[in-house]
Amino acid sequence: MKYSETTLRVRYKDTDQMGVVYYANYFIWFEVGRSEFFRSLGMSYKYLEQNGILLPVIETYCSYKYPARYDELLKIVTRLHSLEVVKLGFQYEIMNVETEKLLARGETTHAFVNKQGKPVVLRKQNPFLWRLIKDKLQVKKEI
Repeated sequence: MKYSETTLRVRYKDTDQMGVVYYANYFIWFEVGRSEFFRSLGMSYKYLEQNGILLPVIETYCSYKYPARYDELLKIVTRLHSLEVVKLGFQYEIMNVETEKLLARGETTHAFVNKQGKPVVLRKQNPFLWRLIKDKLQVKKEI
């Protein structure tokens, strides 16, 4: 399965008074991972939007294993785990680069919608884009 990796450093503003990362920041980091995932394929969210496809989050999940702390360098591993006619799903792992400890694992599911927010069947709306994603991502689960 195709995946991408990116790193980021925990900023002070991402933490609470104890220096521990606020839980909702992991979802922001999932977005960072997704953006870099698409870039690694030679496209971007901007490209999708210019082609009339938006990807709102319709489901999300995160399991926290250990806290991330201020100034730690983190690695975000992002994988596409499903591609369906009207949605796709990603899995994430966030790890401390120095200790290689898994800090969090999560998932997001996104719908394909047009600019009016109506669901679209990507394979019909934009066959070229559908093939591009399907071929480059080598997804095993497709419906």
